[in-house]
Formats: sequence, C-alpha cells, structure tokens
Amino acid sequence: MRRLRQLAERTPPGRERYVDLLRALAITMVVLGHWGVTVIERDAAGRPTGHSALGELPWAYPLTWVAQVMPVFFLVGGYANAASLTRLRARDGDAAGWLLDRSARLVRPTSVLVLVLSAAAAVARLLDADPTRIREVVWFATIPLWFLVAYLAVVALTPPMYALHRRFGLAVPLVLVALVGVGDLLRMTGPEQQGYGNYLFGWLAVHQLGFAWHDTRAAGPSAPDRPGVRRRRLPTSRRAGVVFLAVGLAALLLLTVLGPWPVAMLHVPGERLDNAAPPSLALLAVAATQLGLVLLLHGPAERLLRRTGPWQLVIGVNLVVLTVFLWHLTAAVLLIGLLDATGTLPTPAVGSAAWWAWRGPWLLLLAVVLAVLVAIFGPVEARSARHRTGRRAGRGTTTRTALTVAGYAAVVAALLINSATPARAPEPLGTPVPALLAYLAGAGVLRLLRSGWGTRG
Repeated sequence: MRRLRQLAERTPPGRERYVDLLRALAITMVVLGHWGVTVIERDAAGRPTGHSALGELPWAYPLTWVAQVMPVFFLVGGYANAASLTRLRARDGDAAGWLLDRSARLVRPTSVLVLVLSAAAAVARLLDADPTRIREVVWFATIPLWFLVAYLAVVALTPPMYALHRRFGLAVPLVLVALVGVGDLLRMTGPEQQGYGNYLFGWLAVHQLGFAWHDTRAAGPSAPDRPGVRRRRLPTSRRAGVVFLAVGLAALLLLTVLGPWPVAMLHVPGERLDNAAPPSLALLAVAATQLGLVLLLHGPAERLLRRTGPWQLVIGVNLVVLTVFLWHLTAAVLLIGLLDATGTLPTPAVGSAAWWAWRGPWLLLLAVVLAVLVAIFGPVEARSARHRTGRRAGRGTTTRTALTVAGYAAVVAALLINSATPARAPEPLGTPVPALLAYLAGAGVLRLLRSGWGTRG
C-alpha cells in the first residue's frame, strides 16, 4: 500500500488516468468472461475436460457485445504506445530502443509463463503422462497467448504505423476497415484462411484510433490547427460519443440481424464465421459502439479517478495486469486438478440450476488461486514496468535495430506456432519444440539487447 500511495502521489498532473482504468477493466472482464462461460465435463475416460458454454446459451449472444472488450484494450494500447513513442523520441531515442522498452513489459512476464509450463510438462512426462494429455492442458493454459500474438505484432508495427498516422491521420483506420471488409468477403465465399489478414488489419484499425485519441489529448483544446493536424485528432466531445454509439450500434444490428455475420462476438463452437478470430466488420462495429461509450463516460470516470482510493486500485491492477491475463486459465487448470484429485469437482449440465449456483463459488475459488499466482509471478511484471532502455541508450546501431526486429519476430512466430498447433497434438513439453526454441532465442536476444549488448559498433 505504501508503494501504491507513493506512485499515486507521483502521478503527473496531465496523465490520462482513464486509459489506465480502461486497461484494467478490459482485462478484468476478459478474465471473468473466460471463467464464467467455462463448462467442466468428463470425457469417456472419466478425465475432466472443458469447453465454452456459449454454444448452449444462445440468449446470451447479444451480451457478448459488451463482454468482448478486446477493442477497448487495443484502443488504450494505441494511446499508450503513441504516448511512450513520442516521449522517447523527444529524448532522441529511436524505434529500436522503444521496442526494447516494450519487450521488457510484454516479453518478460510471458517468458515466465512459457518456462514454468514447459518445466511442469517435462516433469509430467517424466512421470509417464500421456503427451497428448500434456498438450491439451498446456494448450488450454496458453489460450491467452493467441491474443498476445496479435498485440505483439501491433506493437512491433507501431513506429511505421504512427508515421502513417502523422501523415494521413484518420484515413488510415478507414482503409484498414475496408481491408477487413474484403477479408470478410473472401472468407464468406471461400476458405476461412483467406481472411486471416484481418487478424492484423482489424486490430491495427482500432489501435490507430488510439493514436488519434492521444493526439487529441496531447494537443489540448486550445492548440492551433496546423495543416493536417485536425484530421489526426479523434473527436472526443459528448456529441461525438453519441454519434459513435449510434452509428456503431446501427451497423452492428445491420450486419448481425439482417446480415450474415454471427450475433456473438466470442467464439461459438460450430459457427461458420467467428467475429473475433479473425476480427470482422461486425467486431469493428462493436469497437465503434464501445468507443462511443468510452467517450460518454470519460468525464465521470476522470472525476472518480481524482480520488486517492480508486486511483491507487487502478495503479495496483495495472502493475500486474498482464500477469493476471496470462495466468488466469492456468488458475483454472490448477483448480480443476485440485478438485478432481480430491473428488469434489462438480460437473453440472450447462444452464441447470446447479450450474448457475456453482458460478459464484467457482469464480471465488478461481480468484483465490489466481491471487496466489499473481503474488508469485506478478513482481516480474512490476519490476519490468520500471525498465527503460531508451533512457540509457540514444540512437542505436543498425545491428541493434536488426537484432531487435529479429528477436521480436522470433517471439511472435513462436507464439503463433504454439497457438496454431492442435490441442491434441502429442507434445511431450506441451509447447511444440520449434516454438519453444524460437521463443527462447528471440526472448534471449531481446534480453541481451536490453542489457546494453549491441549498442556499440
């Protein structure tokens, strides 16, 4: 509490506290959503297995328009990335130094998860566990890494995409939305793989709006409109909020009720299309709707966050927010294993009175297990937040830049390989060996560069 109080007291007057609140709320809702829709059953061998309850709760599909908060996370990610990039460049830093800064906060906590799960899988294999079963457990625990693939890719592309934003402003997200539309058309008329580009185009579009939001806040209401500046700013008035909300909701109803897009914004087993994997036009309509709500709630939220208690809570969550996200499904694995081992694991049918009654104790127990995991692994992220490569190293060498890009690419490729590998593939280490080797190589290179290696010559 003392450190939180000190951090709260040192908060710069101009800090956009609302961005921190939105980040914390988005991740919290993702965690509660994943936990809340989980169904535990037993397979033919009597072993516990899980899946999403959404397929059996069609009445809940419209609720996913609120529960799917990844657009909010990418929006605030764009704001935060634009803010940190401009600050570093003001100190004569470069894009490579900025990427190294971001890798400290993103890759370090992820490395802990990957290494711990791989070590646990190795121990399980030594105890003669089935490699297919090991992979199933690790696959479930690493579902959050699928989202992280997209976010790391967006982070790596921030320097060039911010340059495009500075030149073309809000035209950039409009072009990206059009590309998402093309991707949707291709996967509706052909193989789903034809729309995989939407993983990048969709999240980049929302991320670009974060850039525009940052430019609006950085310029201030009284800043002069130099040529080209106005088109880079996101309209943030209450009237703009109402417009975004109304247009987004109208587009969402048109696309899902009258159009061919599914109503649910989360994965539903058996659906021909998935609005979130990859992002669709319908999901971008949700993003516009949520942006309207974000703008309308800005004033009351800022007034709340001027109070010490709420602001300290937001700071505390943000210090370990990635750890919470990365480990929340591991917490579910551990709890299921513990309850199964003690013969106390309930498996009620979805939608039954027993299933609904179990939701409360289930969430409470998961929160306890996750709190223990965060207490153990959260300090890694908290320490990483204080790391700033760019403060020590100005503009780096071409070699350092190339190695930074290569390290980031290796990490992203490794996480992509892991996420694309089937859940029932026989993997003795849980994670595919090529993915594990690529990840360790990429993370190792980034770690060496953060330590100052490669800054000379």
